[in-house]
Amino acid sequence: MIRKLKSGEYRLYSRKTDPKTGKRRNLGTFGSRAAAAKHERDVQYFKRRG
Repeated sequence: MIRKLKSGEYRLYSRKTDPKTGKRRNLGTFGSRAAAAKHERDVQYFKRRG
């Protein structure tokens, strides 16, 4: 899940909420939406490669 910050950057959050905090985990901050989307694809790829 990608959200735009007030600073103009994009932050990637986990899809599920963290059971400890009840919030989504921050998976990185990127300068462009395309970079965040690419990283999200990479994360999904490695989740399945384990």
